[in-house]
Amino acid sequence: MKLTFCGAAGTTTGSKHLITVNGQRILLDCGLYQGRRSEAFERNRDFPFDPQQVDVVVLSHAHIDHSGNLPHLCKRGFSGNIFATPATRDLCSIMLPDAAHIHESDINWLNRHRKNDNLPLLEASYTMEDAENCMRQFVSVGYHRPMIIADGVTMTFIDAGHVLGSAQVILDIDDRQTGRKSRLLFSGDIGRPNNDLLADPEACEKVDHIIMESTYGGRHHELATDSNEHICRIIRRILQQKGKLIIPAFAVERTQQLLYTLDQLRHEGCFPLIPTFVDSPLAVKATEIFRLHVDELKPSVHEAAFMRNDPFGFEGLQLVRDVNESKNLNKLKGAAIIISASGMAESGRILHHLRNNVGNDHNIILFVGYCAENTLGWKLREGHQHVNILGDEFEVHAGIEILDSFSGHADHDELLGWFNRVQGPKKNVFLVHGEPDRSTALKAALDAKHGESSVKIAVMNQAVEL
Repeated sequence: MKLTFCGAAGTTTGSKHLITVNGQRILLDCGLYQGRRSEAFERNRDFPFDPQQVDVVVLSHAHIDHSGNLPHLCKRGFSGNIFATPATRDLCSIMLPDAAHIHESDINWLNRHRKNDNLPLLEASYTMEDAENCMRQFVSVGYHRPMIIADGVTMTFIDAGHVLGSAQVILDIDDRQTGRKSRLLFSGDIGRPNNDLLADPEACEKVDHIIMESTYGGRHHELATDSNEHICRIIRRILQQKGKLIIPAFAVERTQQLLYTLDQLRHEGCFPLIPTFVDSPLAVKATEIFRLHVDELKPSVHEAAFMRNDPFGFEGLQLVRDVNESKNLNKLKGAAIIISASGMAESGRILHHLRNNVGNDHNIILFVGYCAENTLGWKLREGHQHVNILGDEFEVHAGIEILDSFSGHADHDELLGWFNRVQGPKKNVFLVHGEPDRSTALKAALDAKHGESSVKIAVMNQAVEL
C-alpha cells in the first residue's frame, strides 16, 4: 500500500491524498487550493496523477478546500463513485456550482489583465454544468455503515463534528500483496468539542495509520463564555458608533453557527435589536439544508426549532438573495451587521462590503475563522494597513477583531485530546492541512506525549509505503 500527499501538505488548502492498494487508486478528498489568484489557478489546473486512473473518491466533507476540484476531476476523466455522507452530498449540490461560478469569474478577471499585457488568455478548468454533472457520481453513505469501496478496502464514516455531514474516514485494508491487514484513519477536519450545533468528534479504535489535520497546532481558541461577551461588546460598540459590523463567514456552518449564537444572545438581552443581514445566496441555501438535516444537529437545536420554529432566525434578520438588494446595503444608514461569504475574503459579495467599509473607522471587521496565508482575510487579520480589493488599493481604518472560538477546527489542546481518544498502535501519523509552523508545533507536542508513534509532517507529492 502506498500513500501520496497531493494537496494540503505544508498548507491548509487543496486537500488530496491518494492511496494505491491492490492495483486500485483511492483519492481522499479533492479540494481547491486557495491563495493568490494566479498561483491558485496554476495549482488547481493540473493534477499530480491521471484522473482517469483514479477508481474511487472518498469525501470527508463539503468545504471547498476539500471538495472544490471534484468537477475538474470528473471533467478530466474520473468516472468512479464519490462517497460522502447524505448531508455532505446535499451541501455539495449547492457549493460546487457556486465554486464553479466563482472560478469562471476569476478566470474572466485574470483574462482582462492578461489581455492588457498581451498574454495568452486562460480557459476555465470547469463550468457550472461540469459541477452539476459531477453530482451524478455521488453515492451517499450514512455514519457507521461499512461499505466495500474497492478490492480489499472497506470504508466507514464516523462523525468529525466539524460541519454538517463532516466525517472521519476509516479504511480497513487487506493488502493482497503483503498479506497485511491494517486500519487507516483520515481525520478530515476535526471539529471542536461542545459545539453549539454539532456532536463531538467520535473516537476510533484499532488504528494503525493516521492522516491528521494540524490547522491550529500550537494555538488556542478563546473560551466560549469569553467569546459571547466579546461579540456582545463589539455589537454594543457598533451601535454606539452607528457603524457597520462586517463579518466574513463561510456560507456553510460558520454562518449558521453565528445566526444561532446571535439568536441566543439576543434572547438573553445581551444587546438590543440591530438590523442584521446575511448577504450570501449560498449561505441562504445552506441554511435551508441545515433545516432539512436538523435531526443530525444537537438536541438543544431541535428544542430551539420546536420552541421558536427557527433556530437560525430572529427579529431584525434579513436574508439577502438578490444582487440589487445586496447593492442597497451600501446605502444603509446607522448601525447594522452584515454577514457575507467567503470567510477568507477571497471571493463573493464580502469583497464589495469590504471595499465599501474598510476605510471607515466607525466600522468593524470581525473574523470568526481561519484564513489561509496570503488571502485578503489573512492580510487584514495580520494588520496590513493597505490591502488590494478587486484591483484597487485601500487604506484600512476599520477596526479589526478576531474571534477564533467560532472556528470549526479543534485547537491545539483539542487536537491532542482527539489523538488521545484514538485507540490502537498508531504506528504512522502524518500531519496535513497546516501551515509549517502549525504542523511543527503539533508534531512536537505529539512526540513528547506519544513517543511510540512515528509522527511525520507530510510533504507535497511525497509517497510513503505502509
